[in-house]
Amino acid sequence: MVSFLARTATPELVNLRHDLHRRPELSDEEGETAKRIATELEKHGPDEIIQGLGTHGVAAVYDSGTEGPTVLFRCELDGLPITETSTFGWRSEVDGKGHLCGHDGHMTIICGLAAELAAKRPGRGRVVLLFQPAEETGTGAAGVIADPRFERIRPDFAFALHNLPGLPLGSVGVRPGPFTFASEGLAIRLTGRTSHAAQPEAGVSPAAVTVRLMEALPELPETLGHQPGHSLVTLSHTRLGEAAFGISPGEAHVWVTIRAIDDKLQAQLIGEAENLARRLAEAGGLGIDLERHENFAAGHNDQDAVAHIETAAEALGAPRVEVGDPFRWSEDFGRFGSVAKTALFVLGSGEDHPRLHNPDFDFPDELIGPGVAMFEHIVRDLCG
Repeated sequence: MVSFLARTATPELVNLRHDLHRRPELSDEEGETAKRIATELEKHGPDEIIQGLGTHGVAAVYDSGTEGPTVLFRCELDGLPITETSTFGWRSEVDGKGHLCGHDGHMTIICGLAAELAAKRPGRGRVVLLFQPAEETGTGAAGVIADPRFERIRPDFAFALHNLPGLPLGSVGVRPGPFTFASEGLAIRLTGRTSHAAQPEAGVSPAAVTVRLMEALPELPETLGHQPGHSLVTLSHTRLGEAAFGISPGEAHVWVTIRAIDDKLQAQLIGEAENLARRLAEAGGLGIDLERHENFAAGHNDQDAVAHIETAAEALGAPRVEVGDPFRWSEDFGRFGSVAKTALFVLGSGEDHPRLHNPDFDFPDELIGPGVAMFEHIVRDLCG
């Protein structure tokens, strides 16, 4: 049997990955990427290609014509608003944008799966290859699911992978149950009244409430008695007044990112954060506006779906890594848990590889072949 990491990608797939890397597009702007993917999929003879799901989502359907499960494999279309610093020949050609999370590699793996399905079609049920928009902002999966055409491809099982630096190259990590945290940003705007800095008593400054929020919000998980490691509140941005020595401030902004191991705990935590902000603002005589941003559902791996990943990893001789605790980062794939049995696994990008969202990150081409092999084994296990 060919060893797991010896499963090299075809030159065509490597070239595709490099092309995608050169031309990143941000969330909800992935129109050209979607067209490129649709053109690539047409080479592999799916029974149907659905375009414009949500915003720019693309789905390819391989239907056996016989009874069986609908199995969906999902990847992401979008890049990040980060300037790339790498110097290789396929670095981003778009200023201020880069595929620095590996979505170019994930798309290439799914295109490789399309080629395998063209060579040997599923024997039962259907296989759906979904290229999802707007993963980085947490809005893409919800948009795809809300699209009326999604009902035509509603899956019984849904699978995804994410490359992960810090793990040995090509290692597979998965666990049933909680896998990735829920996440949401809370933007708090406090409004008072400016005054001359020599007469601060003539205005209403949000300074004291801002400081209290900066102290109290990160302490909320402990205050609420949450189990250590199950939730956290991270201060991500603050601004108080204007950059001027002669003005006592009349406005402040406090942003926090709120994360929890499951959606129920997340809802409690963000509700308490909003209540705390309102109470402190009222006590300080301030106006307040609250806005939520980038809502990610918690990712929960179904036991049955995980079993198919574990079977594939064992059969292919993939090196394994233990995932003891859920990952505190978030993944929009968690939203698909509301419509199917889902499982996400991680595929190691190398222990010393630049981390996700770093300006020098690049997806390892060595993972394309192993990723295709994992997904194809799951296909054959469920659909023949």
